[in-house]
Amino acid sequence: MGNVLKSGIQISRRNRFLLMVLATLSCGLMAVAGGIAAIFTPLVFDAPGSLLNPVAWLSFVLCAGFWIVCLLAPLLAWIQWRRDREPIAWAAMAAPIAWGAAALTVLQLAPG
Repeated sequence: MGNVLKSGIQISRRNRFLLMVLATLSCGLMAVAGGIAAIFTPLVFDAPGSLLNPVAWLSFVLCAGFWIVCLLAPLLAWIQWRRDREPIAWAAMAAPIAWGAAALTVLQLAPG
């Protein structure tokens, strides 16, 4: 069963390195967009009564923390890459995408 699930396609270490560099650059671009979004996160509290709304606070934390995740994820990924822990490195690179998806989902529910 294990042999059936494996695709058999192997990507060379050099190509994986280039993909890691590309993922790092994309995290940098997402960090710029996240920094701009972080500037405007206090606007989720503009609606009346939203200061006591837990969804507004959750969206504030997710949106403000997105750029931090975009900056720290490549750092952690490269540390794991150098320690030859590639699956953990790729999981770290996927963290900004998951965080951004959660932020965008919760922002749809925020008041205002």
